[in-house]
Amino acid sequence: MVGAGTDRTKPLFEGGPSIILVRPQLAVNIGMCARAMANFGLSDLRLVSPREGWPRTGARRKGAYAAAAGAVHLLEQAKVYETTADAIADLNFVWVTTARERGQYKRVETPAAAMPECARATLSGEKHGILFGPERTGLDNDDVALANAILTFPVNPAYGSLNLAQAVLLCGYEYFKAREGGALPFALEERSPPAQHAMTLSFFEFLEGHLERSDFFKPETKKPIMQRNMRNMFHRMSLTQQDVRTLWGAVVRLVEGPRTTIQTRKWIKPPNPLAETKPQEVETED
Repeated sequence: MVGAGTDRTKPLFEGGPSIILVRPQLAVNIGMCARAMANFGLSDLRLVSPREGWPRTGARRKGAYAAAAGAVHLLEQAKVYETTADAIADLNFVWVTTARERGQYKRVETPAAAMPECARATLSGEKHGILFGPERTGLDNDDVALANAILTFPVNPAYGSLNLAQAVLLCGYEYFKAREGGALPFALEERSPPAQHAMTLSFFEFLEGHLERSDFFKPETKKPIMQRNMRNMFHRMSLTQQDVRTLWGAVVRLVEGPRTTIQTRKWIKPPNPLAETKPQEVETED
């Protein structure tokens, strides 16, 4: 199964810290971790003594591969180790994730604070890794003792347990954001330029004229305040030229009523001659 956001034509980011799952219990969680890694360009998955071995065949393999949702290449490349010490032997720096204070004198950081440091180091050629513990118990103190620094997550203290893949996802997100600068993958496309003040003022005069004829500004003494409030409302919207045309056309239709079956066409010209764009065309009966 491949997600809707998957695009094989785009470059595949790789590298980053090794993700080391220590004694993972559920194959489906391993698959979801692979998916989280692929989301953020992490490519080195290491497994330490997975329960019942690493499933290369059978139902456990099927569950892991389904949960990976297209990131099966990471499962195929995963390395399996007997001990945590073996899994981190080639690394220069190891982060360990834990939700509990362990009484070990180590630097403690959030992923947001730690991953920029990790990104700089890995891009310069250092090898970093992040340890994640078993789903039920987390890492034991001996595993924590192997690491250089602790990662922990600022979560609800009454419910601090994260799913294994969620923890990998949070670290991966912060790493990728630090590495790539946090740029948006896409932005709002500008389809119409901002409206000029002459255009919006012309619309205001047109709208207020019809509201005046409908006795909207009552009592008369409050008319200036009501006009200012209404204009400020529209100014806060940062209207585009197309927005003004659409609003103008909507007011015209409310004023003129439904279109008739026998029609000719005419333009209602804006009262302000500086408006560069004519309002929406209105159809009226002969």
